[in-house]
Amino acid sequence: MPETLVLLHGFGGTHRTWDPVLPELDHERYNPLVPDLRGHGTKAGVRPISFDGCVTDVLAAAPDEFVLCGYSLGGRVAQHVALAAPKRVMRLILVSTSAGISDDPARAARVAEDERLADELTRMSIEEFADLWMANPLFEATPAEASRWWREDLLRSDPIALAEVLRMIGGGAMVPLWDRIGTLTMPVTIIVGGRDTKFIDYAERFAQLLPQAEVRTIGGAGHGLPREAPRELAGLIAGTEG
Repeated sequence: MPETLVLLHGFGGTHRTWDPVLPELDHERYNPLVPDLRGHGTKAGVRPISFDGCVTDVLAAAPDEFVLCGYSLGGRVAQHVALAAPKRVMRLILVSTSAGISDDPARAARVAEDERLADELTRMSIEEFADLWMANPLFEATPAEASRWWREDLLRSDPIALAEVLRMIGGGAMVPLWDRIGTLTMPVTIIVGGRDTKFIDYAERFAQLLPQAEVRTIGGAGHGLPREAPRELAGLIAGTEG
């Protein structure tokens, strides 16, 4: 019987983030479950937008035992899920993510940056947000064809809701989990793009703290792994590629 594989998307996306990855998975091994996170897509109107709320949604939708994979913001939510219900998460896969900003001045700067963007979002159309977000240097390696459907996915959310996401569960708002993450004992795979320097550093920090962690790098890729390298990502999720 296939294992349930819960896949959590990043900021601004929806469950459709995983569309390029799903066909590459072994469906005899995995039964994918791809929810929208609060403040995104079909859950744009669900409140409160909080890590606890997102954890509640995931645990309510998932079976008693499941494999959990989160990308970027979804990876931070996935860590909260694993810490809340460690006996239910059989394996944890963290893609292009971190456990928060532990340096106080850096976190304060990120709070200010997120607040500035959130304020801009309240005055933007969703089309303007899509153009702004796709121009982020973090995503410069996105292939042209992937950019087309990625923009379509970004248009499925609401800028007002995304502004609240930034304020409530953004990178600055999140209380760092580095001092708690080492309590997780399930196998953990950390996946990062070879060009994603900032998140390579985070991956190495995860590896030092997690007792059963392995780091896997997709050479030549940046931050947007589900759209930049879906086949390679699917292989690493399944543990069949090195």
